[in-house]
Amino acid sequence: MTESLDAIFSSKYLTAWMPMLYVAWADGELSDDEIAQIKSKAKLLPENDRAILETWLNPQDPPSTSQLLKLARELKARSKSLSNAERLGLAELGAALAGDDYSKAGLAELEVSLGLAGDSVADIIQDARHDRERSGESANFDVKAMKTVLDGPYAELKHEVLSFLQGESFTYDYTKSTPQAREQVLEWLKEIAGHGLGTYAYPGVTSESDMGAFVTIFETLASFDLSLVVKFGVQFGLFGGSIYHLGSPEQRQQYLPDVAAGRLLGCFAMSELGHGSNVRDLETTARYEPETDSFIVNTPRREARKEWIGNAALHGTLATVFAQLEIGDESYGVHALLVPIRDENGKPMPGIRIEDCGEKMGLHGVDNGIIYFDQVRVPRGNLLSRYAQVDDKGVYHTEIPSPGRRFFTMIGTLVGGRIAVGAAGNTAAKTALDIAIKYSDQRRQFGPENAPEVPILDYRTHKLRLLPRLAKTYAMTFAGHDLVQKYLEDQDKEDKREIEALAAAIKVAATWHATDTIQASREACGGQGYLRVNRFASLKEDSDIFTTFEGDNTVLSLLVAKSLLTNFQSQFAEERVVGVARFIGKMAQTAVSQLNPVVTRQADQTHLRSREFFMAALKYREDDLVFSAVNRLRGRMAKMNAFDAFDSMADHLVAAAHAYTDRVVSEAFARAVDRVEDLALKAELERLLTLYALNTIHEDSGWFQEQGYISGPKARAIREQVNLLCDEIRPQAVYLVDALSPG
Repeated sequence: MTESLDAIFSSKYLTAWMPMLYVAWADGELSDDEIAQIKSKAKLLPENDRAILETWLNPQDPPSTSQLLKLARELKARSKSLSNAERLGLAELGAALAGDDYSKAGLAELEVSLGLAGDSVADIIQDARHDRERSGESANFDVKAMKTVLDGPYAELKHEVLSFLQGESFTYDYTKSTPQAREQVLEWLKEIAGHGLGTYAYPGVTSESDMGAFVTIFETLASFDLSLVVKFGVQFGLFGGSIYHLGSPEQRQQYLPDVAAGRLLGCFAMSELGHGSNVRDLETTARYEPETDSFIVNTPRREARKEWIGNAALHGTLATVFAQLEIGDESYGVHALLVPIRDENGKPMPGIRIEDCGEKMGLHGVDNGIIYFDQVRVPRGNLLSRYAQVDDKGVYHTEIPSPGRRFFTMIGTLVGGRIAVGAAGNTAAKTALDIAIKYSDQRRQFGPENAPEVPILDYRTHKLRLLPRLAKTYAMTFAGHDLVQKYLEDQDKEDKREIEALAAAIKVAATWHATDTIQASREACGGQGYLRVNRFASLKEDSDIFTTFEGDNTVLSLLVAKSLLTNFQSQFAEERVVGVARFIGKMAQTAVSQLNPVVTRQADQTHLRSREFFMAALKYREDDLVFSAVNRLRGRMAKMNAFDAFDSMADHLVAAAHAYTDRVVSEAFARAVDRVEDLALKAELERLLTLYALNTIHEDSGWFQEQGYISGPKARAIREQVNLLCDEIRPQAVYLVDALSPG
């Protein structure tokens, strides 16, 4: 059918049929009656053209998704020359593209009979206006300069990856079965490895770059296919990353060049059916056997099986296995070992049983599997030995004697995975907004009597659906940049609990934001958003797991809250009574300055849009929730054990974690704005920052009113400012999403 597609592009007569062909198939399968109607109207075509057209009307061999995408791209390219393309019907567009009205009447009749009359063509030509002014407005800032700001310090590498993804082999086909998708993703992974992108994961071993480059590659790949992103993350981030962070220099040199080149495919076998996020208490054992100088890895019961292990079902040959290390009668806690799981022919090794997890909601290109170990013997040298070693006499050695500290040190080295997942989630949100905002700018519906229809992005409800989410996506982008920078700065720190909590907070915010934004964007595109070819189906299916992947978001929120409580108590333990008194005095000053009746009722625009107001409000909410959590927890621990006390107020703790995240993200956004020198860019970014912060306060206005921080009239004024900011941003929305777009 490729030849016939090329023929359609070159035929004047068939060109007129291009919009009809695309919409007819993109809307679903054609019925026999519909096919008969099309053939009837095609009788006047030249014989050769009619024969080509009929190859597109075979329900047993319909056009593939890639062919429809190619057809859509051609339509978009040709529509750029038409000043009013978005206002035309399908028949009118076809005639305009052909440059001849010869078939307009017949196609118009067919348009009606197929039930396509009145359908907007905006989704077909959504990029046709890309280089023209949108909605009568031109950009009031340099879009390329804004994109440079958003791309951050690794912009050049990002552009290299995007160019690489333009290669012929990187064509997405939504129609592939799970087995086909898995093989396709494996081929893509090997091509990526062959291009050298895997080497960026191991600076100092296979590259001279840093981990920020790896995160950039990871999030950029997310603009193409999320199955590939996860496969890439498992191979180079989790499996290779475990060797890089937990292995000795000798182990790094032995394995990582092959991992980076895609010659050694591996797994990261941490999660167990019975424990999930509770890594400390997983049950797989690795018992040292002195007579063979090896470890015996075993799955003691069904609930201890390793589950959801990427690369395990088909492609992995070596696994990093997390297990309880036992020597004699002593247990030394969780450690990581390298365990071969398949031989060179792809068959499971002796004592290894592997099962496929089965069909999933999404990520069909990732081969998730289940692994059981039945007394599997591995050499002593396979223990990843950066932080702990066992010598040939079976004696355990470590430079970190505290088991708890050693555990958190080892787990903390893997925080890069959460950073990458959060970045990929934000990329998925960018993709969704790029589609939805451009579509909404072009799709017209209703309007004043005797006047042109109005772009749906002009409607209040549509602006509120999309523009605050656009502002938050900008915010998460800058917060991600700051997180990567702090991660790089903290590489040499032994205690990584602070960066672990920050990474958890940003991962939670970014992935929940992605899930919310993709759904809102899908709804904003109506029925067109429901078509698989328009990407929302895959975005929803493939990104949904990000809210529990690399840590369940609610559990991670509690981890963040625990870190906040620990830091609060540590601070005052060092300063004792004076420190507590100083903090209470600060809270009292806040009450005097910000909770007095004048301030709580102040509702003028200058006040509400000032950083002084909204930054102070976000900081106050965080401080109040953390301080009150400490007091509540202390009181409950006098009556019950620590676990029950913590669990009984988990909702409060999650709220405190979210308040902390909102404050951190806002501050990162503000710092980014302050670094920008171009006044036009700075003005747009400041407006987006203000929308993000005020909308955050608006969404939790109930809490602020309960605390007496704002009055009812002030809450209404904040809501009105959100509306006004959306109105101000709307004329620049397409340009702002152009700058943000991952492509």
